[in-house]
Amino acid sequence: MTTQIFQASTLYGTATLAAALDSGCFRPADRRILLVCNNAAAPETTPALDEAPGFEKLRDRFDDVISYNATIFPFHPGGWAPRVDDMPLWERFLRHEWQLGDEDVELAVESIQVNPSLALAQIFTGAPVTVYADGLMSYGPTRNKIDPLVGTRVDRVLHLDLVPDLKPLLLTEFGVPGEVVPTAAFTKVLAGLAPAGVELPEVEEPALLLGQYLSALEILTAEQEENLHVRMLRGAAALGHTKVVFKPHPSAPAGFTRSLEQEAERLKVELTVVDTPVLAEVLYQRMRPALVVGCFSTALLTAQALYGLPVARIGTEVLLEQLTPYENSNRVPVTIVDALLPELGDRGAVTEQRAGMDVEALGGLIRAVGFAMQPKIYPRLRTEAESWLARNLNAHTVRYFKRRRLSSLALPGGVPAQLAFIPRNATVRRVARTARSLRNSVRR
Repeated sequence: MTTQIFQASTLYGTATLAAALDSGCFRPADRRILLVCNNAAAPETTPALDEAPGFEKLRDRFDDVISYNATIFPFHPGGWAPRVDDMPLWERFLRHEWQLGDEDVELAVESIQVNPSLALAQIFTGAPVTVYADGLMSYGPTRNKIDPLVGTRVDRVLHLDLVPDLKPLLLTEFGVPGEVVPTAAFTKVLAGLAPAGVELPEVEEPALLLGQYLSALEILTAEQEENLHVRMLRGAAALGHTKVVFKPHPSAPAGFTRSLEQEAERLKVELTVVDTPVLAEVLYQRMRPALVVGCFSTALLTAQALYGLPVARIGTEVLLEQLTPYENSNRVPVTIVDALLPELGDRGAVTEQRAGMDVEALGGLIRAVGFAMQPKIYPRLRTEAESWLARNLNAHTVRYFKRRRLSSLALPGGVPAQLAFIPRNATVRRVARTARSLRNSVRR
């Protein structure tokens, strides 16, 4: 007997799993469990994915739907992991609660670097693991160094083909291969996700603006994010769009749309705000937007790669500067969107949908950024990163790196060539540490 446990926290991720199952990406099993994880800061006040409109269309792929939150209550899924000594007890408990008996278990999880995915992989010691990725983060490096006892059990990274021919960097330190979820299967699943009995605005070929609620992630302030939405609206209006639809993030407060509504009135633009919590892809099918505008949302790439819709980005240059620390896992998604998609203010690039960089060049950039983000996890990428930077670093591409990070890693572009020996010189580093220590002593 084999039970497959599919851990999911979003409707989009569940749709990815459904498409993978429909395509035969998982071998047959005696039982399939969808393990629902509500990772919201206050899960008690935020509906889980199995309460979202459209979930009923995905339910039949699974034999059981179980709440992970309820199982480990009062702990939070994102902040809890069992102690090492308690792992066998927790496995026994979960097998009892989920009626697993002594069956073999196979796991399919989202972000293996963090909980709850990591906790599940550690509890079910020995279970083979599939990591599935529905967004752009799979193209970037593994966020944290993973215990080999977990990493070596991952057999593949399932991902959508959002950037054709670009290979995921995630978990390649363990030699884990990427596997594409067929696009046709995914779009077919999404086509059936429009919630029954829910009214959606009837607007044909509008400019669709995508909100991400970046202030909740402390990437932007609330004021900066509101201003970003207003800039989206102004940019769309400047391109001649008189019908605009704004899709706010489901968790964003209602007040986020007020300044947008005021600006729309000033610009004499017909603004429609979608209050129903549906996936952007449902709106793509219903409205067939004339333009999709966003910051670095994965939905921008699904619009372009999966639906052939015109897209434009805005605000990525600010995020590349403000993202901290440098190894912030959002850096690669922002880099991909910034490098590939036309900027909203460039009328010619948006009209012609000119790509800023081809996929081969993008691959080199992502590996260089990936090494700069996680040099201890990907030391094998140093030579390639040095070569890419030596050939391609210029006034435009320097935005993807920090001079301080390049200097600390002794990479091209960090310090003048004649001083490049300094970061690696042990004597210089020792003198610098002594000087810093003396300066701090004087200050005290």
